[in-house]
Amino acid sequence: MPDIVDLIYEDHDWLRRHFFYLDEATTPEELAAVWSPLAVRLDTHADAEEQVFYPALLQRGRAGNAEGETEDAIDDHNEIRDAVAEARRHVTGTKAWFDAVGEARTQNGKHLDEEEREALPDFLKSTTAEARHELGMQWLIFYARHQAGRGVDTSDKDPRQYIDKHR
Repeated sequence: MPDIVDLIYEDHDWLRRHFFYLDEATTPEELAAVWSPLAVRLDTHADAEEQVFYPALLQRGRAGNAEGETEDAIDDHNEIRDAVAEARRHVTGTKAWFDAVGEARTQNGKHLDEEEREALPDFLKSTTAEARHELGMQWLIFYARHQAGRGVDTSDKDPRQYIDKHR
């Protein structure tokens, strides 16, 4: 039975693994082969969380914590999106590209660690298996509808407006 928390952890593992793959890539072609799908997945993952997970956390999570966790996540997503967009402006393998990719890696690592320490445990404590399954199905549908990043919203969000909209 798909569980939203398990699916998010699977994505986190995929993202971490692909950042590690960049460490072994040596040519611009190899770097692009790893980075291109990674950049798309970073954008898609952020949008999926904003469409499926964080609205549910705001509705079901512990009061107070859920808002703070969501605000942090939206801020993190904005930082990650900005770094991904910056990397896309540079030739693969150049110093400017590596700097932008490094920023994406740093921001993503920070986000994943915080989410795994705070938002996901909060969500597990405050939802049923049935609700996590329903959200897991929504997550899978989101990814099916946005294959290869098609139609993914890569715009930065104002955290307070996001929270007010989804609370």
